[in-house]
Amino acid sequence: MLDESLLDDGAALEERDRSGLLLGAAAAGARVRIALRLAQEAGAAGLTPDGRPRSLLVAGHGDTGHVGDLIAALAGNVCPVLTLHPTGDTAAARPAPPPEAPAAGGPAVPGTVLDLRWSLPGWAGPLDLLMIGSSTGTEPGLVALVEQAYQHGSTVVCVAPPGTPLADAVAQTRGMALPFALSTVGLPEPPAAPETTAFHDPGRFWAILVPLLVLLERLGITRTTTEELGALADRLDAAAERCGPAAAVHLNPAKALAVQLADSLPLLWSEGAVPSAVARRFAALLAERAGRPALAAELPEALLTHRGLLSGAFAGEAHTDDFFRDRVEDPAPLELRIVLLRANDGEESAPGPAHRLADEHETPLSEPAASAAGPLETAADLLALADFLSVYLAVADAGRS
Repeated sequence: MLDESLLDDGAALEERDRSGLLLGAAAAGARVRIALRLAQEAGAAGLTPDGRPRSLLVAGHGDTGHVGDLIAALAGNVCPVLTLHPTGDTAAARPAPPPEAPAAGGPAVPGTVLDLRWSLPGWAGPLDLLMIGSSTGTEPGLVALVEQAYQHGSTVVCVAPPGTPLADAVAQTRGMALPFALSTVGLPEPPAAPETTAFHDPGRFWAILVPLLVLLERLGITRTTTEELGALADRLDAAAERCGPAAAVHLNPAKALAVQLADSLPLLWSEGAVPSAVARRFAALLAERAGRPALAAELPEALLTHRGLLSGAFAGEAHTDDFFRDRVEDPAPLELRIVLLRANDGEESAPGPAHRLADEHETPLSEPAASAAGPLETAADLLALADFLSVYLAVADAGRS
């Protein structure tokens, strides 16, 4: 069981969070403002493109893949978006030296240096736009991808620290290099090339997303004006107040959901393109930061694909076979909990098939409250919740170990 008294002790949380991830999550709004200013200074807001690209190709690893996922949800049917997934020889991966700062509130965990490569689809050409995101700008596989794009005649835009090999390669091929906004809250600097799996930065997602949204608004693909991105920063600030360590458990949606998920296997059911993109990132954050499994699925398909789980080994009734057995030495059973993620359209929604299926199988269901807002605001609310929740679980687990 998760110690709720720990979650109510803001000072203890900050002391155990030796990586500063809570500060990083709370500074998401500031990170958006910095990224927006840097993109404007780089000239992205003043572009006058002749037309839209035929398709958007998004490349990077970790956060960049989820950035591409959200961009696809925001773009809708305006322009197809394809995320390029990396490949690599796992035998070539080698252990990285331990990071100077501990990971996710616990002891330092050596990462693994990633030897990754990306390839353009064969049909890519001058009508397609390649967007690359990197917090280091030093991955050889991404630099090689820029060379591929040049050979295909595709335009390239990257978000990377200035003066890095990736930014220089994009500039040499007459692409646009947008600056990556570094953290300002004392997080460790990104590791040297190539990136390692043990590095965590809660604001990296926003530092890559915001410059690309500025560009996509100029291309007419998304409707994310400068004013809306400024409002996004304010919304993330408000979310940090609700979900931050100073707010008590009964008033804090991230802490309350962390308590519910502490001994559960979450089924992240989503309704709508943006909540579905959030659900996939939610599951990745739980695995990456807290070392916990979660399964994401979209409604209505989730009602079929996860139905077997609701009556399988992880179902609640599966652990009540012998009421009188001695449970003192038994570990807490991992039971299912459905987390329903969806946008709020401003109207009171009646219980739907997801609620009925959960009731039928006596599976607890949590539905984080979301205020009526647009797609980007909905994403901000849910992503902030996932950021803080994953850190709380990681810090609590580190305290128990």
